[in-house]
Amino acid sequence: MITDTPRRQGRTGGAKRGSEAGAPTPVRRRARLRARLRRDWPLLLMMAPGVVYFLVFQYVAMAGNVIAFKQYIPFLGFAGSPWAGFSQFQTLFADPAFWAATWNTIELAALQLVFFVPVPLMVALLLHSLLSSRLRKFVQAVVYLPHFLSWVIAVALFDQVLGGTGLVNGLVSDNGQHVINIMSNPSLFKPMMVIELIWKDCGWATIIFTAALFQIEGQHYEAAALDGAGPWRRFWHVTLPGIRPVLVLILIMRVGDIFNVGFDQIMQQRQAFGGASADVIDTYIYNVATQNGEWSVAAAAGIFKAVIALALVVTANKVAHKMGEAGVYQ
Repeated sequence: MITDTPRRQGRTGGAKRGSEAGAPTPVRRRARLRARLRRDWPLLLMMAPGVVYFLVFQYVAMAGNVIAFKQYIPFLGFAGSPWAGFSQFQTLFADPAFWAATWNTIELAALQLVFFVPVPLMVALLLHSLLSSRLRKFVQAVVYLPHFLSWVIAVALFDQVLGGTGLVNGLVSDNGQHVINIMSNPSLFKPMMVIELIWKDCGWATIIFTAALFQIEGQHYEAAALDGAGPWRRFWHVTLPGIRPVLVLILIMRVGDIFNVGFDQIMQQRQAFGGASADVIDTYIYNVATQNGEWSVAAAAGIFKAVIALALVVTANKVAHKMGEAGVYQ
């Protein structure tokens, strides 16, 4: 009994000291943090401008949304402007121009979602089927090149081809046919927006789908071909399941970005097509704020757009979880 008790105490004390020695102390945590900072400081330095940008222009700027609940007067500032409650939202919802712009936005977003997403996928499938790597790189570079052009140049190119004095109307008039100015026809505004978007940004989305296609093992295609599956069945049973996570992710992002249908693109052509057919929520906010000076109503419209976009992202992400996909977040 006399010799056994100290032995048990020694074992217990040794185990306790061992557990204390293995636990990360504040000094060790600080040492590990300093070691990681010394190791990763080039990456942190490269990331710093992006972090500062988002902090200043995204998160800090959210404080300006308080003017949606005030009768904002620029000379009085945020603090001096009187509170107005939800009266700015009442003014916004009572404006027929806002609902017309909202409906134009929804129609244009639906057309972009239906017609824009399949085109990069088809181009990626075409590039993936090419055996020559040089030809694949050349086609990909040609398709990707318009992405680097600004919307000012892109719209000017379309106007030179399809405008009233453009190349197409020049050929039509030489043959004695009636000239149609496509770039100023209000009924063609939405189709032209989709065509311009496909021409300019198709290559950017093609890169994402091409990367996803290269992740599919070639053995799956060979096994499907040995089982007698044709091209369409291989696409349906091999390609689509292989790229479904990427496709779902892109669709969720497009749904969340549904009210951002291209402010720069539309502002370049709004006067040509007319405000009645070319106004969307972003142009409505811009005109109400800069031309009418109703900053609070414009802020209320921005909050309305952000809340609807958030609800759409959350709903689409839950639908993705029901389908068994990871979505944007878990």
